Amino acid sequence: MKNIIIALLIVGVFGCKSSNSKSTKIADSTTEKYLFVDAKVKVYNSDGTRSYKDYKPFKTRTLELLPDFQNESIQLSKYGGDLNQPTNFATGFYHVKKVGDRWWGIDPLGYKYFNIALNGVTEGKSKRTKDALIEKFGNKTNWMNETVDMLQENGFNCAGSWSDVEAIVEANKTLEKPMAYTIIWNFMSSHGRKRGGTHQQPGHTGYPNDAIFTFDPEFETFCDEHAKQLLQYKDDPNLFGHFSDNEMPFKFKSIDNFLKLPKTDYGYKAAVQWLKEKGISKEKINDGHRELFMAYVADKYFSIVSKAIKKYDTNHMYIGSRFYAEEKNHEEFMKVAGKHLDVISNNYYNYWTPDAEQMANWSKWSGKPFIVTEYYVKGEDSGMGNTSGAGWIVRTQKDRGLFYQNYNLALLESKNCVGWHYFKYQDNDPTAKGVDPSNIDANKGVVSNEYEVWKPMMEKMKEINTNVYNLIEYFDNHAN
Repeated sequence: MKNIIIALLIVGVFGCKSSNSKSTKIADSTTEKYLFVDAKVKVYNSDGTRSYKDYKPFKTRTLELLPDFQNESIQLSKYGGDLNQPTNFATGFYHVKKVGDRWWGIDPLGYKYFNIALNGVTEGKSKRTKDALIEKFGNKTNWMNETVDMLQENGFNCAGSWSDVEAIVEANKTLEKPMAYTIIWNFMSSHGRKRGGTHQQPGHTGYPNDAIFTFDPEFETFCDEHAKQLLQYKDDPNLFGHFSDNEMPFKFKSIDNFLKLPKTDYGYKAAVQWLKEKGISKEKINDGHRELFMAYVADKYFSIVSKAIKKYDTNHMYIGSRFYAEEKNHEEFMKVAGKHLDVISNNYYNYWTPDAEQMANWSKWSGKPFIVTEYYVKGEDSGMGNTSGAGWIVRTQKDRGLFYQNYNLALLESKNCVGWHYFKYQDNDPTAKGVDPSNIDANKGVVSNEYEVWKPMMEKMKEINTNVYNLIEYFDNHAN
C-alpha cells in the first residue's frame, strides 16, 4: 500500500489536472513524453475484504512516445530468436546466458531470444465456452492451430502456465514455426493432496499455518516418482522450462508458523531442531532469524525438487515456483533460490510500473535472470464484474494495452528480465462452476468468452511484442 500511495503522489507531482482525463500527453523535464491513464487500485482492507479505490491517473510510458525510437522489421528464427543476433551458445534447447551486462534467453539454434507468453492457453471449461469454440472453430484441433497463428501474428512466442500442453505439442508437429511452452508440475501441492491438509485459497493452494510440507520424510520420494513424468518432454526443443509449483507461502514469519503446527508434525520438529542447532530460544527469535529460517525452508524445498527435475530432464531449465509475495524482496531467500533455479519466476502485482530497484536486487541477490509470470489489468468497458482477482481496472481495452506497454518497457529496460507471461488467454467465465475464487468474473483475457480478440488491447500488445529486440537495443544504447 505504501508503494501505491507513493505512485499516486508522483502522479500529482507530474501535473495531471483531473482524474477523469484519459491518455493526455505531457512532457516532463527529461523531454520524454508520457500519457496519464486512469486506473483503479485494489485495496486490501484490514478486515480481510478487498475493494477498489476511485479512478486515479497513472503516468504511462508508451512505445510511440519513446524519443528517437525506430521501428524496424526483425527476422526471427523458427523458435523466435533474433536472426540478427546469433551466438556460439546453441545447445538444441532454450537456456539463458549473461552477455555483457544483459541477461538473454538463447533459443535452441543459438539466437538471442526473449520469451513472450500468455498463461492459460486452453479452451474454456463451461458449456458456454465449449459451445462458442465449436461454433467459431469447428473442433479443438482447429482452435489450437488458429490460436497459435493468432498469438504468433501478435508477437507471442510461448504458452505459459496452465496451457493445454498436449494440444500445443500436437500442433507443433505440423507448424513451420512451433510454439514454445512451459509446464507447471505442482510438486508440493500434489504431495499435499495425497498427504492431506491442503485447501483452496484464491489463486493458489493453501497449507496449514502457511507451512509447506517440505520436511515430510516422504516428500523426496514423492518428488522423484512425480518427476518421472518429465521424461516424455525431455527431448522436445520447444519446451521452454519447468515450473515446480505456484505461489507457495514462503513467509517471512515461517518460523512462527511452523512452531504453531502440532508437535507431532515434521514441520514443527524441523523448526525446533533448527532453533536448537542455532542456539536460539523461542523467546529470542528476531527478524534476522526469521529471514534465515525462511531461506532454510526454501533451500530444503528447492534442493529436493531441482534434484528430481534434473534427474529426469537434463535438457530443460528449472524456472522456479512463481513467487508471489514479499519473499522475492529478501536477500537470503533469493540467494538460496539462485542456487537451484535457472530462472527466477515472479508473479508481480500492484505495480503500475515495475520497480527498478527491486528488479535489480532480484538478479543481484540470486545471480540469475527473472521472468514476470503473472500480471494483468481489467477493462471496465468489457461489461464484466471485475470483482475477482488482483490487477488494476482501467476504463477501456485500449487502456489495457497502454498499461501493457508501460509495464513491459520497464522490464526490457532492466537488463535482467528474459521474458514476461501475461495472465491470461481467455476472460473468466461467470457461468463456470467450481473455479478458483480468483477467476470468477474478470476481464483478464486477450479473448472474450466467445473467443473474440479484444482488438484495441491486442493492437498495443503487438506493437511492443514485435519490437522487443529493437527496444532492447534502444535501451542499451540509451543507458546512462
